[in-house]
Amino acid sequence: MIQAAVAGFALGFSLILAIGAQNAFVLRQGLRGAHVLAVCLTCAVSDAALIALGVGGLAVVEAALPGVAPMLRWGGVAFLLVYGALSFRRALGPAEALEPAAGGAGPLGATLATCLALTWLNPHVYLDTVILIGSVSTQFEGARWAFGGGAMVASFVFFFSLGFGARLVRPVFRKPAAWRVLEVVVGLTMWAIAAGLAFGQGV
Repeated sequence: MIQAAVAGFALGFSLILAIGAQNAFVLRQGLRGAHVLAVCLTCAVSDAALIALGVGGLAVVEAALPGVAPMLRWGGVAFLLVYGALSFRRALGPAEALEPAAGGAGPLGATLATCLALTWLNPHVYLDTVILIGSVSTQFEGARWAFGGGAMVASFVFFFSLGFGARLVRPVFRKPAAWRVLEVVVGLTMWAIAAGLAFGQGV
């Protein structure tokens, strides 16, 4: 159970590390000090709900269609390999600049509406949480929910660390080299998980 939870945490944290619209939004809110708790909680709870859907829903589907698990497994391997390759490509490409302090804070309602839209209307969120985490969870028979729980904890840790720790890391991540190192770490992690999944080790 502990191994499954750790694997879920590692995968969940690695998937969520990639810089995207949702993470950039949380980063901006953290740097502004605007509605940080509400934004972090909204993102983390949304991720937890999607992960639960993936872990629980895939269990039902697999019971009805036993052949779906291998398909999802190899689909997950392919996705992770591509995901990792894209991280390496970003690391070798031109520096990406975030402008986290741009714009005003805005009212809470509008802020949460934007947060929910960036979360629930982003197809990549479904690929990461419902499809990928759900498919990898099938490798942990009897411990799927421990795996899913680990991934959920990773979401809470990441979003709250990003939101409330944004001011501390702002000077560091203004340097292109920091983003390159981050992308390389994400790429290596993705490929390591893909190799483990391909050889039936779960991570």
